[in-house]
Amino acid sequence: MTFIPYLNFAGNCREAFERYREIFGGQLDLLTFEDMPGGAGEVPPDQAALVMHARLVCGDAILMGSDDPSSDGTTARCAWINWFTTDGAEAERVFAELSEAGEITMPLAETFWSPRFGMCVDRFGVGWMVNVLPPAD
Repeated sequence: MTFIPYLNFAGNCREAFERYREIFGGQLDLLTFEDMPGGAGEVPPDQAALVMHARLVCGDAILMGSDDPSSDGTTARCAWINWFTTDGAEAERVFAELSEAGEITMPLAETFWSPRFGMCVDRFGVGWMVNVLPPAD
């Protein structure tokens, strides 16, 4: 069984997912409301370019999302994403890029469960937890 995080944005899903592709790499597919069957001419003009579905595939990992046309336009509605790696340097890079123009809520540091763990909210309002897996015994 696999759970795939699905994020909702307040009109900036495209920008967020393009940034996530820059950080993590992978294949990004975007579908706008205008692109869906019957979308052209049926979707209000101010919603046509909003993302109906985004999918970023990085190896075996998938992150999905969309814009929420009913949003107030100021905040994303989402949960925290917990990202793991075994590489401390990669964790430092990812954390720095995710927290750029965002807010660090817990600096990346050693914890009792991880050699490096940190939390930040990116500039799109999405919460991220960056975890370095401890070495296997």
